[in-house]
Amino acid sequence: MAERLMAVVGYEAAELLDIACVTTTLAMANGIGRPAVPYRVALVSPGGGPVVCGTGLALGGQESLERFTGPLDTLIVSGGTGFERAAEDTRLVGHVRRLARESRRVASVCTGAGVLAAAGLLDGRRATTHWRFADRLAARHPRVEVDASPIYVRDGHVYTAAGITSALDLTLALVEEDHGPELARQVSRDLVTYLQRPGNQAQMSLFTAAPPPRDGLVRELVGHISAHPDHDLGTAALAARAGVTPRHLTRLFTEQLGMAPGRYVRRARTEAAAQLLVSTALPVAGVAARCGFGSAESLRLAFTERFGVAPSHYRATQRRP
Repeated sequence: MAERLMAVVGYEAAELLDIACVTTTLAMANGIGRPAVPYRVALVSPGGGPVVCGTGLALGGQESLERFTGPLDTLIVSGGTGFERAAEDTRLVGHVRRLARESRRVASVCTGAGVLAAAGLLDGRRATTHWRFADRLAARHPRVEVDASPIYVRDGHVYTAAGITSALDLTLALVEEDHGPELARQVSRDLVTYLQRPGNQAQMSLFTAAPPPRDGLVRELVGHISAHPDHDLGTAALAARAGVTPRHLTRLFTEQLGMAPGRYVRRARTEAAAQLLVSTALPVAGVAARCGFGSAESLRLAFTERFGVAPSHYRATQRRP
């Protein structure tokens, strides 16, 4: 094999970052690693015409979707605001299905999963997409096991990435699979990006996933929890701090945050531990103590439940050099 042919499918109102994150990462892998089998990237579009992205910027198409043929190493379908029209375009979907049969791997970025699903390529598979569109994808394609949480999902030879910049994580994972972890880490450093996140890391941080609680009492307690994860944050202690009964506090948290106080505290402590793991040299036991976990094992259980990896693995892969 002289080269790895990587076809990126674009269409009207595709997302520029969905395309650029993939193509730039692969180009950097070529330039930095100079692999024996380099990547050749082709932007494939209907008719080979320009891809006018959702931002209004236009990218020159390199190959005609209708005439392009394999064999391909990887077929990657971008997402974007035009994904619904693309998924309803039977000719476009048919050619994606055809090229998938000629590809070693198939992938999508963001809402590009909707195009793969329309082609039947996600039937019976676990897949992810941008969290905002996950319910829509699940409703339209009940044979797809949609998981809105991970950064990216691999099911056999099919990969799906979440929202927009998760294309970086997906493409770095492909580079690591093809050429090893050291090249993937070198590329991530040159991209000045967060060192390759595990695919099953949650798309949204607890502290950015939702707006601040409307209720002033809950808002004050949320601030207290995030500032003092090592304090006594039991429901009774929080209720006493707020001057309400534990039952009333539980009702407020459930209404405002969608979860009981105990569950919120556990997630907040786990998020705080994630920050300390990548920003300090504290041993895992020290991180556990500072974040209110009774032991390193308690932290490990909570961390694995939340992020799908152990704290030690998270630190090894995410810590900045």
